[in-house]
Amino acid sequence: MYKASELSIGLKEAIDMSNAFKQLNLSDLNCGTWIGNTRLDSHATIASHSPVDGKCIGTVTTSTKSQYEEVVVQATEAWMEWRKLPAPKRGEIVRQYGDLLRKNKEALGYLVSYEMGKSLQEGLGEVQEMIDICDFAVGLSRQLYGLTMHSERPNHRMYEQWHPLGLIGIISAFNFPVAVWSWNAMIALVCGNVCIWKASEKSPLCAVACQQLFSEVIKNNHLPEGISCIITGDHNVGEWLTNDHRIPLISATGSTTMGKKVGEVVGARLGKTILELGGNNAIIITPTADLKVVVPGAVFGAVGTAGQRCTSTRRLIIHESVYDVVVNAICKAYGQLKIGNPLEVSNHVGPVIDQMAVQSYLHAVAEATNQGAKVLVSSEVLSGPGYESGCYVRPCILEANNDMAIVQTETFAPILYILKYSGDINNAIAIQNNVPQGLSSAIMTNNLREAELFLSVSGSDCGIANVNIGTSGAEIGGAFGGEKETGGGRESGSDAWKAYMRRQTNTINYGEQLPLAQGIKFDL
Repeated sequence: MYKASELSIGLKEAIDMSNAFKQLNLSDLNCGTWIGNTRLDSHATIASHSPVDGKCIGTVTTSTKSQYEEVVVQATEAWMEWRKLPAPKRGEIVRQYGDLLRKNKEALGYLVSYEMGKSLQEGLGEVQEMIDICDFAVGLSRQLYGLTMHSERPNHRMYEQWHPLGLIGIISAFNFPVAVWSWNAMIALVCGNVCIWKASEKSPLCAVACQQLFSEVIKNNHLPEGISCIITGDHNVGEWLTNDHRIPLISATGSTTMGKKVGEVVGARLGKTILELGGNNAIIITPTADLKVVVPGAVFGAVGTAGQRCTSTRRLIIHESVYDVVVNAICKAYGQLKIGNPLEVSNHVGPVIDQMAVQSYLHAVAEATNQGAKVLVSSEVLSGPGYESGCYVRPCILEANNDMAIVQTETFAPILYILKYSGDINNAIAIQNNVPQGLSSAIMTNNLREAELFLSVSGSDCGIANVNIGTSGAEIGGAFGGEKETGGGRESGSDAWKAYMRRQTNTINYGEQLPLAQGIKFDL
């Protein structure tokens, strides 16, 4: 058992982590399989190492197959009761969880930042995103609308309604260790489903924290514990979920490679998927773009979360007439970036998640230069005091061509490719769309015609298209997701809730006769 006082981290971090763990009631960390507040122990463990300093924060046990079976059985039994609760009552449970998140925002944000490596401001922002989706879900619980339709038959009424699917499997990635789960779970819960969460094995403690907070709400309201469960482990644990016909919907966030496997397996059993996969996001910078907007939008999009957002800016497509001015401004801004401990608010960029990410960064830079890219801001793995984890890399900028194989590939690291276009906006849009991925996109322009064309059917082919803001930082009010190899899934706002429910069409005959549709005669 690991307690906060025993964690092998630095003195300042130990004090902060101890306070955070006490507030989150996380003195007992070492279990990775939970049914509500009931822990299921095993012998195998996963260690969570912080990329901030390389120290071990703690270990959690991994789920066994028998424990997984117990989770599914308990979740199924819980669903039988949860689905009967009126949707506004389910919304009340989510509201209570949102209030608990408000009370624990600082502590949970600290844990997110320390375990994953994003800046403390981004960690706090991620918890705020959880709070926001709770608020959205509470309102949604009174707006799960169907439609009424006029029947072609006399004395008949038609309408449609929505019912919960049942057990929802959520597979999340390390880069947003708590927010993406909440996007799915809070919406799924108000829709009447129960959730089984397989978090990334690179950030398991964040999942334990969220589960223990939610279990307080379950306990206080005398609800079945199986409403919310977590399982922990490698890809094998995820495969149990994806292969399980008892799980009608799998929502998976990760690489395109992973998503293709999940989609194939779940599709083979005719299950449903929400896939949020890779992004290769671009900002088009036109001659009328305002540099005061361009620079912060492009730089934060490229280096925020150390380039490890699915919406991170990977490409800048700049018109030749403003190319030199924009490139010089961006390069100057990169020279002012402070790289270091993300818990210190003065730093802009923290570490990448682990050594595998470092190697991916180095490989991509080498491939780009081999394919003819020109280095504008050099790459580097930082070492020395403050960089002991070996996970700190310098955000780099490469002048490239969109047809280069490496530019067509998403690299989860702070690498920005600069591309030049000439002619009108249609040429820039063609370059932007000419990648396999289709998540987020943006244009910087003060030309109304360019902006409207970018948003039109002839414009961006991405699920997200922005004008005069960057590619990252989506709000929960809109549906989040992308097209092409991004997977086509939608989470969070708008009517994304429909993916977590099944539609049912109902026809009621309140007359004394039985007329058939389409005027068919069937006399006995």
